[in-house]
Amino acid sequence: MNQIQFIRDGHRPGHAGALALADQQNIAQLVAAAGRLRDLGHGNLISYSRKVFIPLTHLCRDVCHYCTFAHPPRKGEAAYLSAGQVLEIARAGEAAGCKEALFTLGDKPELRYAAAREALAQLGYASTLDYLEAMAALVLRETSLLPHLNPGLMNAADFARLRKVSASMGIMLESTSKRLMAKGMAHHGSPDKAPELRLECIAEAGKAGVPFTSGILIGIGETRRERIEALLSLRDLHDAYGHIQEIIVQNFRAKPGTRMAGAPEPDLDDLVWTIAVARIIFGPEMNIQAPPNLSPGVLRKLVDAGINDWGGVSPVTPDFVNPEAPWPHLSHLAAETAGAGKHLLQRLTLYPAFARAPERWLDTALHTRVLQSRDSEGFARGEYWSPGTPATPPADDLARSKGAGAEGAGAIIRSLIDKACGGGALAEPEIIALFRARGPDFAAVCKAANDLRARVSGDVVRYVVNRNINYTNVCYFKCQFCAFSKGKMSENLRGRPYDLGLDEIMRRTSEAWSRGATEVCMQGGIHPEYTGQTYIDICHAVKRAAPEMHIHAFSPLEVWQGAETLGLPLDEFLRRLMDAGLGSLPGTAAEVLDDEVRAIICPDKINTAQWLRVMETAHGLGIRTTSTIMYGHVDGPQNWARHLIRLRELQARTGGFTEFVPLPFVHMEAPIYLKGRARQGPTFREAILMHAVARLALHPHITNIQASWVKMGPDGVSACLQAGANDVGGTLMNETITRAAGAEHGQEMPPQEMEALIRGAGRAPQQRSTIYGEVPRARTLTSFQAAPLSEPVNTPAAKYERAPLSK
Repeated sequence: MNQIQFIRDGHRPGHAGALALADQQNIAQLVAAAGRLRDLGHGNLISYSRKVFIPLTHLCRDVCHYCTFAHPPRKGEAAYLSAGQVLEIARAGEAAGCKEALFTLGDKPELRYAAAREALAQLGYASTLDYLEAMAALVLRETSLLPHLNPGLMNAADFARLRKVSASMGIMLESTSKRLMAKGMAHHGSPDKAPELRLECIAEAGKAGVPFTSGILIGIGETRRERIEALLSLRDLHDAYGHIQEIIVQNFRAKPGTRMAGAPEPDLDDLVWTIAVARIIFGPEMNIQAPPNLSPGVLRKLVDAGINDWGGVSPVTPDFVNPEAPWPHLSHLAAETAGAGKHLLQRLTLYPAFARAPERWLDTALHTRVLQSRDSEGFARGEYWSPGTPATPPADDLARSKGAGAEGAGAIIRSLIDKACGGGALAEPEIIALFRARGPDFAAVCKAANDLRARVSGDVVRYVVNRNINYTNVCYFKCQFCAFSKGKMSENLRGRPYDLGLDEIMRRTSEAWSRGATEVCMQGGIHPEYTGQTYIDICHAVKRAAPEMHIHAFSPLEVWQGAETLGLPLDEFLRRLMDAGLGSLPGTAAEVLDDEVRAIICPDKINTAQWLRVMETAHGLGIRTTSTIMYGHVDGPQNWARHLIRLRELQARTGGFTEFVPLPFVHMEAPIYLKGRARQGPTFREAILMHAVARLALHPHITNIQASWVKMGPDGVSACLQAGANDVGGTLMNETITRAAGAEHGQEMPPQEMEALIRGAGRAPQQRSTIYGEVPRARTLTSFQAAPLSEPVNTPAAKYERAPLSK
């Protein structure tokens, strides 16, 4: 096997093999190998960071002969930005959608200039790094931005304190060639550019666990072999500490007024060669970046060469290091990226893999900021939409959810779609790939799910007229996501505990029947005084009030607890519930069927195996059940894939699930969010994908995919109906659980509104029974003539009230 083929297969060359690339002149061959490696690691994604540039000081003790950023003190010009100026710049960036505050400054100017020392003394600081620490803390405290710091050389103590006020840091290695320090060369007179000092600094960053940026500057007098030596030095450090986020390949630009103003700039072939070699040396996973403003007009060639990131792009501030090279407009950058067959998306100052591992890479003070700024994969959350809110979905993703742009999907996604639509069982990595779809790939997944829905279910969208009866909100479990449970045992500190009497349950049931309902859906907290007999008694009460009412009640948690309190096997307890009138089970309490997630959000709840055991037992007795997922908090695509596979495997054995119901996490009042330990629910794209991927991954076993109007809202439901969903659940009458979490989409959607929503999506509405049977016409007519609901009565559970706070 020749070296290029060895590389194309994903193998990194050793030092000797990498150095041999210095003599490789076949650029096309290198580019092909590098592009393949990039696609193996990053698919069709090219990222960038929307940043605001904060030049804290232009003073520097070094005199690099290509630099116009640094300059000596100037009369009438402040040596440092003031705190007010820093905050003004940061707030302008925040208003423009930036996530990163890039602090750039000269290296320790107080060691060279009295003006710097005097300015620092007036500001009340002993050093530039002291002032940088204070200004980064200010931005972190007063804005939503994440600071990235480029202050030059740092030691272990510097990293330890600056890590507390920044999400990432960086220093360009530039080169390991000591020749460049000689008189007449680019780094002469710049003591901080000594290669051994910069390598030591980068190593200290690794020891401190700092997500770090570095790279090389090409065209300043180094040879190609020396470039490779520098890249290998960086690779060795990354192999030792795992902390280098990205490798920047920056091309020298000659600047008037510098000693290198007349020096030749590297041509495009030289830049492309270097990018490709960097990708080959670091392999598929590393982030390779080239600044887009330094290569206008040839961006597609840089993509072809193996980059997967454009670096920081500012809609607010210029590139102070390269002021002659304006940033490309983001719409232009997106178009150029799309022209290269890739999709542009925003990241944070730290890359996704680092954002997903805050315990290792971030000070605890930054955990919540990063978590609530990112999506499930670690990219920037760039939208205001969240489940349960009235915010408008992002326009691009709303259009793609309806298939716009699907023709541009990549070959890998198209092959997975073909497999799923043909009835093939998608493996975990394949389902994960579908959940990660963005841009044209996202559109293609939605379109395929919609086409499959049409083939399997037709154009009818079904719903059930039902009433939710949540009989108690007292619960001794401490699920971190739940804002419904109340009382002194609850994680939620607000709201009064209640416990409905059987008379109120019967009254609500009778009223629901009079309004055309065919189902009561009943669940509640796990009250410490409830036993399995309580649930049996509730069923009897419902049947006394409305003998023909279908009872859809009791999550697997309630079934498990009920059987346990009576000392009965699951099957025997379920038979007693059936004898009392139980018709079917809701598939709630599933949350995410992956115990890694459950250990965080519901550690005292039944585990995955127990949930599946309850459902399989119910199916074996002929009890149909729904299936659900509650997602978008601390979970991600891998957890979702495992969940779907477990449902699919059980359904293949039993056929007992009637439908799959995605329930996006509503964050506003959830304890885990208020404690800073969860995201703001799924993004709109993630929420739509849950329905679309479920349609594909569960095919042909589960044929009904439901969208929750109370969580997704009307716009979200309409989008789901274009992306694989064929059911909109129930009218509810009294929705309380999602509203307790802060949702604003109401507690009832009457049949008239439900059918208008369905018709607005171009579908034909049809009422159904709980288990997808036909509803008698008389029931349907009654539902359209329903009287207003009377005010429900929640019987206080005084025993479980929290003690009032002392004054």
